[in-house]
Amino acid sequence: MKALHIITGLGVGGAEQQLRLLLRHLPTDCDVVTLTNAGTVARGIVADGTRVTDLGMAGNRDVKVLPRLSGLIKSGGYDVVHTHLYRACLYGRVAARMAGVRAVVATEHSLGESQMEGRPLTQGVRALYLAGERLGRMTVAVSPAVGRRLNNWGVPRQRIQVVPNGIDVRRFRFDPAARVLVRKRFGLPESAFVVGGVGRLTGGKRFDVLLRAVAQLPRDVIVLLVGTGPQEQELRGLAQRLGLADRVRFAGEAGHEEGTAADGVPDLPSLLAAMDALASPSPEEAFGLALVEGLASGLPVLYSSCPAVDDLPADVGADAAHCPSEPDAFALALHGLRGGTPSRRPVPAAAQHYSITRSADQLMRVYTSVVSGPTLEVTPR
Repeated sequence: MKALHIITGLGVGGAEQQLRLLLRHLPTDCDVVTLTNAGTVARGIVADGTRVTDLGMAGNRDVKVLPRLSGLIKSGGYDVVHTHLYRACLYGRVAARMAGVRAVVATEHSLGESQMEGRPLTQGVRALYLAGERLGRMTVAVSPAVGRRLNNWGVPRQRIQVVPNGIDVRRFRFDPAARVLVRKRFGLPESAFVVGGVGRLTGGKRFDVLLRAVAQLPRDVIVLLVGTGPQEQELRGLAQRLGLADRVRFAGEAGHEEGTAADGVPDLPSLLAAMDALASPSPEEAFGLALVEGLASGLPVLYSSCPAVDDLPADVGADAAHCPSEPDAFALALHGLRGGTPSRRPVPAAAQHYSITRSADQLMRVYTSVVSGPTLEVTPR
């Protein structure tokens, strides 16, 4: 079987990193097309041995890419076309039809209750999404919550399959040596209680809630924020106003390879090793991958929205607690965690539940079903 993955861009991002990880574990011949921005993740995919083609799309309405993309699909002899992210799903489905490929799968990575990929869910966005969806055979939801949202939108249940995001569980195993090195790098005393936040520094992630919560706690509680984004300067200013300038560390974008770093920043497993708890005040998530990675590192996690935790089977446990996205709730929960004896938890069953090998196996079954003909109804679970 030969598959072509089409994605909007390949700069740093959760969907982009998830694609790279999947490519390493899918037992099929794959190529990748990015509509634009063949950035950091594209270079990593090429280094892994997968070909990446950048179409250099000029903008959302650059329809000139359609014949080029269709020709590429046709000449490549692909059995399956798999699209990722909103723009790529629209253009990729149309181009696949033009090329005569009907086995089209689209993964919905980031559908929330009120937004998708940071854009408000207007009637126009929804109508265009549903029109494109009809050109494919299956839409993959990264969580049962996203599957339910798709169905509520109007996507038939028989065209929805849940394949959760996955992680390389072994890579996130706690490393005490990395903890020492990262704490030294960022000036974090060993006696400090370090609360981590991982994600794009945007308004939707509500890291301001975390800063306001920590401002209520003793001075040995320090925040380590991992990520970059448009709200970074605003968060730095807020930390200054709250008197937290010396208690917040902005780590930058984590390195994504073991033993390497992006712009000198340690990789994410090493950064997680330096933390004592992981917090996510974001009120709206499609999955919550960073929290699963935190669980795999043995961290207790606090979250306002995390379908990955909420949709776990009843017999699969996780050291996770729900908190409303407001400062007092996070302050109270963090105070309770700080009062305990810091120790690394055993890797919970939840992390194994989201192993990337399991996700890749599930996705291959989706490929087989769409190639062989009409899809069967699959109940999200």
